[in-house]
Amino acid sequence: MSTVVLLVLTGLGLGALYFLVASGLSLIFGLMDVLNFAHGALMSIGAYGTWWAASGHLPGAGSGGLGFVLAVAFGTAVGTAAAVVLELAVIRPLYTRPREQILATVGVGLAVPALLSAIWGADARPFPSPDALSGTFQLLGAQVPLNRLVLIAAAVAVLAALKLFLGRTRHGLVVRAGVEDRAMVTALGTDVRKAFTLVFAIGGAAAALGGAIGGLYFGSVDPEQGTSLLIFAFVVVVMGGMGSLTGAALASVGVGLVQQFANYYTTDGLGDLAVVVMLAALLLVRPRGLTGRLA
Repeated sequence: MSTVVLLVLTGLGLGALYFLVASGLSLIFGLMDVLNFAHGALMSIGAYGTWWAASGHLPGAGSGGLGFVLAVAFGTAVGTAAAVVLELAVIRPLYTRPREQILATVGVGLAVPALLSAIWGADARPFPSPDALSGTFQLLGAQVPLNRLVLIAAAVAVLAALKLFLGRTRHGLVVRAGVEDRAMVTALGTDVRKAFTLVFAIGGAAAALGGAIGGLYFGSVDPEQGTSLLIFAFVVVVMGGMGSLTGAALASVGVGLVQQFANYYTTDGLGDLAVVVMLAALLLVRPRGLTGRLA
C-alpha cells in the first residue's frame, strides 16, 4: 500500500510539472494558433534563473525560506521576460507565415540550451533546495517528499488562475474575442497585438515557473531539461485536446501516473513507451483528444 501511495503522489508531482509546461503551450496555441517549439527553452531559462539566484548571486535570495521564494520569483520573471522578447522579435513578424514561425521557434529552442551550456557548462548543476522542502511526510505508511506537494499546489494554482483570466477578466475576454474576429476587435479600438503579447507572457511564465520549481523534483538543472520535458508537454497537449486547459490537466495526471507505475513495475524506461501507447490508443478512440476546446 505504501508503495502505491508513493507512486501516486510522485506521479501527480511529475504530472503537475508537465502541466506547468503544457498549460502555456495549450494557451498559446488555443488563443494564438502558434506552435511554440521554443517553449522548453523558456522552462530552462526559468530553471537556471532560479538556480543562479538561489546560489547566492542575487541579494536577498537563497536556498532557504523567503530567499528561495525570491529566487523562484526571479527565475519566473526572467523566463517571462524572455517569452515577451521571443513574441516581439520572432513570433510577431511571422504571424501570417506559420512555416517560418515553426522553423524560427525550433531554432530558438536549439540555441538557448547551447547558450546555457556555453555559459555554465553542459553538466547538471545541483539545485539548492530549501531545507524545509527537503524532508518527507508520512501518508498511509509511505514517506512522501514534501516537494511533490509544492508542484501539485503550483499546478492547481496555475490552472485556476488561467481559467479565471480567460473567463472573468477584461483582457481574457479581449483575447478570446480577438481570436474570433481580430479585425472587429481592432476596429473597436483595442490593440490585439498587446493582448497576444500578454498571452505569450502568461504562457512563458507558467513554463518558467515549472523550470523554477522543477529543480525540486529532479534535484538538479541542466541545459537540456526543458527540451526533454517539452516532448511530454506536447503529448499532454495532444491528448488533452489542442487548446484545452482542462484536457491538458487531465492528460498530465494520466501521463505522470502511467510513467511512474510503468517504470516501477516493469523495466525502467518503459514508462515512456507506455505513454506513447496510451497516446495512440486515445487518438484512435478520440482523434480530437479528451476535449477540443479552451476551457
